[in-house]
Amino acid sequence: MSAALRLRGGRVVDPSHSMQSNVRDVCVQDGRIVADVPPDAIEIDAGGCVVMAGGIDMHSHIGGGKVNLARLLLPEAGRSGCGDCVPGTLHAGYRYVEMGYTAAFEPAMLPANARHAHMEMGDTPILDHGAYVMLGNDELFLQMLAEGQDFERLRDYMAWTIHASKALGVKVVNPGGISAFKFNQRKLDVDEEHVHWRVTPRQVVHTLARSLSELGIAHPLHIHGSNLGVAGNIESTLETIRALDGLPGHLTHIQFHSYGLDGPKKFSSAAARLAEAVNANRNISIDVGQIMFGQTVTASGDTMRQHAQSGLASPRKWIGADIECDAGCGVVPFRYRESSYVNALQWAIGLEIFLLVDDPWRVALTTDHPNGGPFTSYPHLIRLLMDRRFRNEQLQRIHPEVAANCALASISRELSLEEIAIMTRSGPARLLGLQDRGHLGVGAAADIAVYRENTADREAMFATPEYVFKDGTLVARAGRITAVTQGGTHFAEPDYDRGIVAQLRRHMARHGSVNVDAMTITPDELCSCCNHGGRLLPQACFAGGRP
Repeated sequence: MSAALRLRGGRVVDPSHSMQSNVRDVCVQDGRIVADVPPDAIEIDAGGCVVMAGGIDMHSHIGGGKVNLARLLLPEAGRSGCGDCVPGTLHAGYRYVEMGYTAAFEPAMLPANARHAHMEMGDTPILDHGAYVMLGNDELFLQMLAEGQDFERLRDYMAWTIHASKALGVKVVNPGGISAFKFNQRKLDVDEEHVHWRVTPRQVVHTLARSLSELGIAHPLHIHGSNLGVAGNIESTLETIRALDGLPGHLTHIQFHSYGLDGPKKFSSAAARLAEAVNANRNISIDVGQIMFGQTVTASGDTMRQHAQSGLASPRKWIGADIECDAGCGVVPFRYRESSYVNALQWAIGLEIFLLVDDPWRVALTTDHPNGGPFTSYPHLIRLLMDRRFRNEQLQRIHPEVAANCALASISRELSLEEIAIMTRSGPARLLGLQDRGHLGVGAAADIAVYRENTADREAMFATPEYVFKDGTLVARAGRITAVTQGGTHFAEPDYDRGIVAQLRRHMARHGSVNVDAMTITPDELCSCCNHGGRLLPQACFAGGRP
């Protein structure tokens, strides 16, 4: 256990308990925040510093098959796993911690490949982690939905999948569209039928969202909507919100789904329409997926859209793959350019969304690492959001037509430290149901980041915290790793009718190559093999369904 510690005199920013920062001590003992510590406790002077909970990235591709494919595809960018585009596990853990982050969540884990994803996340040092398992394009789910099988059976199938893969939640990617692509469909709108199964994305989204709600899973359905990256896709995004019919839903990398058709180029910002919809529908939360200029690689389960974008690959190479007909995988390298009209507008759209949505508790700060840009660009993004003058300076560097006509220049809002803390800490913790993370209240895990106050340059401030503690252990000091600990795995434990396993066994025996029994990851295996002895952090579901 960590020694007793007092962080004295820092400016504490903890929106979970107060929207007003205040100068006070933060005390730690045995890895937890406590009310007070003995007089002989270790003391650190935090005067002139901002004290926050450790950062939580709720959407970052850090583990699984597609990440390794991206590393293999771009060795010249990864420099043997140490580049910013697709860093290896060691580098990813270190870079996150050096910025004050203590948890990151993989948003697209295939059931058949869950072991690999957990092993890779477990090999990422220091960070707590977890994953959302992919459903909604697997053939069994679509068959059950098409045949009109009892909703309870579909719900049990989802619960078994969460249980077997040790997932924290469920993600749907291009609902039904990945499967439809395998039947040679090249698009699938929200109310368009799958050419084979004759079900629609609307049915898929609503069924999955209802199932999660009734199972009592804390995190709502994580939705990568239809028509990613397509001009005019704001219409399908708004229809996806309506498909939820008031059920909780989290729209991910929403920047890529907020495009209109206005203007001579028939590609425009629909950020205002998206923000209006989010503001009006309190059941909706989002992460932005901000694009950042420079080289990256896009890695997604959305084979349909990645195939469509493969001609834009830079450098000119890409990978498409599939496992067990669970979903898909497309890896396309890409360089976002300030001089490109489309890329410049994408950059502006993301910032507009951040600044136009009125409730920071329902907005998470992400770049959809590595799709919009590497997570290492978060300090730069924070400065853009907090410093209007700096933002307008950057605006003058992009494509002149975008700079002259986008709404971003007229938005005066600057996010406060409290709002940044919500978007990077308190909000993600609440959206994921992590009751003892993302805040500094008594009893919380002692995951703490201490930043030297720098009002002139928030990028420098958030790039290199003075101190970072994980479970009370000092793991980074002024940008240097000081200790390497093992993070824990967050996962949900839903209840379900075990009779669903017989149906799964019949289906996999006929159509699959993986034994159903072998797909289930036991807690012992998760701890000893996938997590290198790290702690298991199971999450109880809400009794009687999600409140």
